[in-house]
Amino acid sequence: MTALRLGDDIDDYCIKCKRVTNHSILAIIEGEPAKVRCRSCYNEGPYRRCVVPPSKRELQKAALMKQLLEQAPAAAPPAPEPKAAKSPAPEAAKKPAKKAARKKKS
Repeated sequence: MTALRLGDDIDDYCIKCKRVTNHSILAIIEGEPAKVRCRSCYNEGPYRRCVVPPSKRELQKAALMKQLLEQAPAAAPPAPEPKAAKSPAPEAAKKPAKKAARKKKS
């Protein structure tokens, strides 16, 4: 790519047009455009590298989410479940005894 010069056309986001348009370079600092002018509306501004700035609504949402996360209590880690020893033999022994007791009653 050739070096950029004053007056060259580059694409950049225009805050007035609210879209990416052709811009003319007005100032160059250290080999990169510093100031540009929109060729559609002639608005002058800093070179934004085609990055769309966040809207006010997006900034408000981000601030509100940050505030909510700071106010929320810290979640406690889940407690491990205790391991209980299962003994199927006593349960099996109880059931036949009950059945035998029922047979005797009837």
